[in-house]
Amino acid sequence: MTVDLACGELAYMDLTFAELDALPGPGEERHARDFLRSPGGAAITAIGAARLGLSVALASPLGDDPEGDELRRALAAEHVRWAGRAIGRTAVTVVLPVDGERAMATYEPGEQVGAPELRALDPRAVVLSLPRLGLAPAGAALYATVGDADAKTDGAGRAAGLERARSLLVNAREACLLTGERDPREAARALAVRTPCAVVTLGAAGAIAVEGSAFVETEGTPVEAIDTTGAGDLFTAAYVWADLAGAPLDARLRWAGLYAALSVRVTTGAAGAADLEELARAGEQHGLGRMPGRESVPTSRRVP
Repeated sequence: MTVDLACGELAYMDLTFAELDALPGPGEERHARDFLRSPGGAAITAIGAARLGLSVALASPLGDDPEGDELRRALAAEHVRWAGRAIGRTAVTVVLPVDGERAMATYEPGEQVGAPELRALDPRAVVLSLPRLGLAPAGAALYATVGDADAKTDGAGRAAGLERARSLLVNAREACLLTGERDPREAARALAVRTPCAVVTLGAAGAIAVEGSAFVETEGTPVEAIDTTGAGDLFTAAYVWADLAGAPLDARLRWAGLYAALSVRVTTGAAGAADLEELARAGEQHGLGRMPGRESVPTSRRVP
């Protein structure tokens, strides 16, 4: 069965220590006011895209363990199809949000999505990180992302398949690590040599993109940040949603930036994923104009 979007990266169980007064130092104990369990990683992108009205599948392997069971239930409740395989243990991230930023510690089981799992979904679009771009099914629009470890070890010049990505989406730190540039704007220009569209997010400052000869920069949406976990994942979800709806580049950046900004007002990435109506109201308040996709796009349409 065809889906609009297949998310081909790892999902995690996020364990969030909410309202922590400060990060603990070596040998030090700090106390949080709450403890939350929620879907993380690619599951945040999948949930965000589903709440925006796309049909979504998550191809991440999940453990045959309590964390995997909990993630499968959460995905089903969000109408996200789980299309991965069962493995021994689920990836887990401990999240420590403090002062609008966060620190994280992660365990990964060492297994990733496979090409057959993605092909079986026949997706219109797929989100994959640099090491797995070659897994994208033929005919699917490829949106490339970068993990922190990949940005440190795998320069964009060595990323096979980046030229066929419809867009590369990275944050400013990742863009500079990939290119060796210090200015994210110059990094975006350098990345655009390798891919049709390079998008660099600037956190609260907005986003920039280079597509062909076009250079677009959008301002951020002022909000009080509680937890930035998943903001980049949700930027990706909204960017793909807007692109599949045929929005021009500046509109893609504005709607994706707004969606990411809305997410940081609450704790956990999944909880911050707005639905379509909430995003529409926010877009009206911020003068974004007509929402992408209000004139329906057939779900069978392939993106060139």
